[in-house]
Amino acid sequence: MRRAYVFRLRPTSRQHTALAGCVEAHRELYNAALQERRDAWSHSKSRIYYGDQSAQLSGIRSVRPDQAVWSFSSQQATLRRLNKAFDGFFRRVKRGEKAGYPRFKSKARFGSVEWPKDGDGARWLPKRRRVYLQGIGEVKVHLHRQVQGRVKTIQIKRQGRRWLLVLSCDDVPTNPLPATGRQAGIDVGIVSFATTSDGQHVDNPRWGRAAAGRLAAQQRLQRAKRRSKNRDRKRETMAARHRKIANQRKDFHHKQARDLVARYDLLVVEDLQIANMLRRAKPVADPDNPGQYVANGARAKSGLSRSISDAGWGRFISILCAKAEEAGRAWIEVDPRHTSDRCEKCGDAVPENRVTQVEFRCAACGHGPIQADEHAARNLLGAGLALHAQAA
Repeated sequence: MRRAYVFRLRPTSRQHTALAGCVEAHRELYNAALQERRDAWSHSKSRIYYGDQSAQLSGIRSVRPDQAVWSFSSQQATLRRLNKAFDGFFRRVKRGEKAGYPRFKSKARFGSVEWPKDGDGARWLPKRRRVYLQGIGEVKVHLHRQVQGRVKTIQIKRQGRRWLLVLSCDDVPTNPLPATGRQAGIDVGIVSFATTSDGQHVDNPRWGRAAAGRLAAQQRLQRAKRRSKNRDRKRETMAARHRKIANQRKDFHHKQARDLVARYDLLVVEDLQIANMLRRAKPVADPDNPGQYVANGARAKSGLSRSISDAGWGRFISILCAKAEEAGRAWIEVDPRHTSDRCEKCGDAVPENRVTQVEFRCAACGHGPIQADEHAARNLLGAGLALHAQAA
């Protein structure tokens, strides 16, 4: 099993400056490589690949001592990062999606450097609670938990004024939990964050809405003069507030996922396409007035999208599946279509079955009224058990 461990770095003032210099040097390399690719295409319609740019690193390091300070392999990882961005761009073009051409990275958008192999420019030193980074030295690590498995990659990340160490490890052993003999379908929602098939409800804390007053300063940030120190200070303040909300949400997700994994042997969740759920409502042309549009519920849809993002369903399901794998639990993702409006008794699936957001009553057989989220969770469990039986 592969797993990532995140620790807080405790650099000295000199090391703090060196870490910032390392990130800035890799940002410069990334932007220069992007510029080279753009120029090659605009001047001669030719494409430059990772191998071409990696072969130039030795020459660059010979004439740029400030670049030669840093690890060769970490610079290759930065070039692979750019190559990955271009691969994604061309893949989206072929699919006919919004392409999103790779962009130059400002200081606010480039805050990490990766070493692809432990021992090549970076080395993890667990007994000394330090990590060695070429050009920076041995940096103290706040080792709050034991690292298991074999360290594969080492990464540093800037988070405001803090520095984080990310260790990606292979061959991490599992930690199986004793069997409970229980199974559950889990339906995620807005009013109740999660509802299980046996009637357990988890309230939605709505971290973003609770902090809406503190996030109102975003408007002052937008009015601040660009490239001014005042704007930089406001950006750091807003970033810190958003990080706090994200940390609260992540902590909530981990606690709920750990509780569910401890209680159930089999977990069935929805395979949600959240990106599609967050899309804007399409404009509807008014047939009687050319050039005009009728109401399409865009304001209500934006509010729903904001609530979905605040709940963080995708992150929660990802954490739940990871914890289930570690604990030796089985988990199944099922198609969410008609799980909310299909009757568990007769199988009839029509929108009219969902009388309200919280009530289900079958229009065909009269089954109900019952709590809608619990009913959907039972449908999920039934679909998951059917898939589990087919796989067995």
